[in-house]
Amino acid sequence: MAVSPSRQIAFEVLRRVEAEGAYASDVLHEALDPRVKSADAGLATELALGVLRWRRLLDRLLERHLKKPVERLDLPVALALRMGAYQLRFLEKVPARAAVNESVELVKVTRKASAASLVNAVLHKAAAEAKTPAENLLPRELEHTERLAILHSHPTWMGERWLSRFGEARATALMAANNERPRLSCALHHPNQRKSVLDELEKAGLSVERGTILKNAFAVSGGSPARTEAFRTGLISIQDEASQTVPQLLEVQAGHRVLDLCAAPGGKTAALAHAAGNGGVVIAADRHAHRLKAMRAQFERLRLGGVHLVELDAEQPLPLGVKFDRILVDAPCSGTGTLARHPEIRWRLRPEQLTEFHELQIRMLRNALATLAPGGRLVYSTCSIEPEENEDVVATVLRSEPSIRNVPSSVAAERLQPQLAEGLDATTLFASDGFFRTSPALQHTDGFFAAALERR
Repeated sequence: MAVSPSRQIAFEVLRRVEAEGAYASDVLHEALDPRVKSADAGLATELALGVLRWRRLLDRLLERHLKKPVERLDLPVALALRMGAYQLRFLEKVPARAAVNESVELVKVTRKASAASLVNAVLHKAAAEAKTPAENLLPRELEHTERLAILHSHPTWMGERWLSRFGEARATALMAANNERPRLSCALHHPNQRKSVLDELEKAGLSVERGTILKNAFAVSGGSPARTEAFRTGLISIQDEASQTVPQLLEVQAGHRVLDLCAAPGGKTAALAHAAGNGGVVIAADRHAHRLKAMRAQFERLRLGGVHLVELDAEQPLPLGVKFDRILVDAPCSGTGTLARHPEIRWRLRPEQLTEFHELQIRMLRNALATLAPGGRLVYSTCSIEPEENEDVVATVLRSEPSIRNVPSSVAAERLQPQLAEGLDATTLFASDGFFRTSPALQHTDGFFAAALERR
């Protein structure tokens, strides 16, 4: 029996994520070239990301029938078991026989044939209890927080901090949202072509839905927008709606001098460049040459000229020698707002890294503020939902920057309102502390934080 292309691709994605520290989205992007059938691409994506999201629960259920933890098995065996268990419990359209048999074949083709009988036996047992609620299969003596974290497949430390901050209802909703397939949102670079672009996407077999935040955003399903002519010719890009909203907070005007300090992969830079126009100056900086190269290719696709790419380390004083009207600091962060899209993060992140990010982000924000012109605006943003990386960073920096103030949320909301989807009140995107926030559970986007700051 041959292993289907979709399962081969998913297996290799999972192997590289575990063995090489790769990101699933990057490996999928490489693997799913136009030669891969759309149905195979869809199942490969579902399997790879689904296994990563539900890994902890899958392992716990599999270990009911194993003599040692899944993580101590040879990697090909562990991955075959997880893939089989995921299909049995979460993919009703996949026959149980196919889920079991192809997992057995996977260990054979990866030269682990000696484990074929183990995989076969364990998955047959998993199949027999696949319809039983997972909660009924966990030991009753489990502590409450541990039980919730296992059932929602998150690390216990993460569940504990969210339960403490948000309460059980909000924390549970957040973890549940992190296990859902995120909307595949797109940015429309030329709003005056909206109708023709959407018509083309629908003719290509994609279903199109309106944006939940921005009037010029939309979401697609039923295929990949990257395979369409609209994408190839730079009319659209794939970008989460919260990410699309952050540049709007800068209010870039034609002719502005703009710095995007941590610019890769360039989605926000494109919005800033369109707003600054031909008379503006836009500098996109990143510390990694290979990411700048990828951005250059992105801007060529978008037919976006005039963006100056600069390789620099934003943790050091900026060697640019000029002041900027607008600065975006979309800082490196833990990414806890993107766990639905990048589920492997939840298994890699350690609590102490939040302190490391906090210190890095403070250095970057201070260096950026040193180049902000009088009357200029800076937006500090992350795709994290952790206070150490967000409001704590801003508060720490502002204590030593008396000439910098937060833009009042009422002002930011009023100016953002014209960009929003019909019926959405901009004030709902700003929390009681005045900062911009989105949530996977509320807006069905990535979880973003942003602070708009101005020099007096």
